[in-house]
Amino acid sequence: IFHYINLVDLARCAEVSQTWMLLTLNSSLWSDINFSSVKHKVQDQIVVNTLQKWRPYVLHLNLRGCYSLHWPSFKSISECKNLQDLNLSECQGLNDESMRLISKGCRALLYLNLSYTDITNGTLRLLPSFPNLQYLSLAHCRKFTDKGLLYLGSGRGCHKLIYLDLSGCIQISVDGFRNIANGCSGIQDLLINEMPTLTDRCIQALVEKCRQLTSVVCLDSPHLSDTTFKALAECKLVKVSIEGSNQITDLSFELMSKYCPYIRHIHMADCQKITDAGLKMISPLKHILVLNVADCIRISDGGVRPFVQGSSGAKLRELNLTNCICVTDASVTEIAQRCHELTYLNLRYCENVTDGGMEALGNMSSLISIDISGTSISD
Repeated sequence: IFHYINLVDLARCAEVSQTWMLLTLNSSLWSDINFSSVKHKVQDQIVVNTLQKWRPYVLHLNLRGCYSLHWPSFKSISECKNLQDLNLSECQGLNDESMRLISKGCRALLYLNLSYTDITNGTLRLLPSFPNLQYLSLAHCRKFTDKGLLYLGSGRGCHKLIYLDLSGCIQISVDGFRNIANGCSGIQDLLINEMPTLTDRCIQALVEKCRQLTSVVCLDSPHLSDTTFKALAECKLVKVSIEGSNQITDLSFELMSKYCPYIRHIHMADCQKITDAGLKMISPLKHILVLNVADCIRISDGGVRPFVQGSSGAKLRELNLTNCICVTDASVTEIAQRCHELTYLNLRYCENVTDGGMEALGNMSSLISIDISGTSISD
């Protein structure tokens, strides 16, 4: 039970009785320390006292949003030699000098989250000090440059990276993505959301070396086009998420159908040029579990019905048709008949869906969540 409560409550439990106090001293309770759950109360002295006492046992340390921390806390972190997972997101006191301390002591790190911090190229220069680093988030860090990304490949580099989040790093140009590709060719999961500066050339530069990409998520990147999918066709994509691009057409679905036989997750929301023809093209794919075509207003029964009748219909788990205003009860009835594993269905603002379609869904025992706001369904 003590594993499930936050640090403040754990301290209170220790005061209940001698027996409970002994229970709270079990080292297994201190391998995963989450200061984030009490971030508004956390001061340096609490972090220092806790980490000095339990530092040999700490494997996971979450300090997300702990904005009142300074040098003493970061020095205590550096003494946790067995630390594998460190989240410093939104820590306002973090800087390159703090990271220099941590890099000297925490050589076992596998996961590092530095999102929303003021780190610069100086910190990127230190990242090769973590020889086993596999997961790295630099999301919304705006003070490093393309040059800093060169350090990911210099010396020992970060050659074991398989997950990289660069969301919101609008300062990165094509050269920066080329630097990443040269240093981290083993990346499998890439997040580059909220990047209005992202272009097809950025993706092309990355894919030249990063052929092991399986998941690419780039929401709110309006300048991407079918050229991006031509580049990604070189990889063995399992998941792709793109949102808000008016340049992506049915050609991207055709490329997926030809070159991505194992794709499981397709999120292509608010891409106005996608039509029923695109859904027909991916209907032969056998492994699709998630399909999100929200706000693709040209999609109608002519695309949804062939898709759910296709190879993935019986396996589909999630389907989002938000604002696909041309979808009617005919599609919903087909979904009810074909999609036996469907757990999540979003028909928000599908105004042509009525009681008739809803009645068909009543027989779907697999459904867990359904959104029917903005439809014509009555009591």
